[in-house]
Amino acid sequence: MSLDPATLATILAMMAATVFTRFSGAFLVRRLKPGAGAEKALATVPPAVLMAVVAPTAFATGWPETIGCLVVVVAALRMSLLPAAALGVVSVALLRAAGL
Repeated sequence: MSLDPATLATILAMMAATVFTRFSGAFLVRRLKPGAGAEKALATVPPAVLMAVVAPTAFATGWPETIGCLVVVVAALRMSLLPAAALGVVSVALLRAAGL
């Protein structure tokens, strides 16, 4: 197996861009104090990302997945996103096991 130099350069450039983005974001958060408006805007990002991931699954798959997505949406209103997603996964597994 051989590795094309252009492919390697692309992979390394993407890695560098990812590392730069993560470290510069952490650096800026430590150095700058966002205003109330910026904090409110940033607080909407995780739910928006969750909906962007959940919506295609809800509309393009079967009933267990659609119901699981609804569980995630309702749970995300009451708890943090990780437990809400876990609850959705468990509900899909249970619905599939039940034969739905």
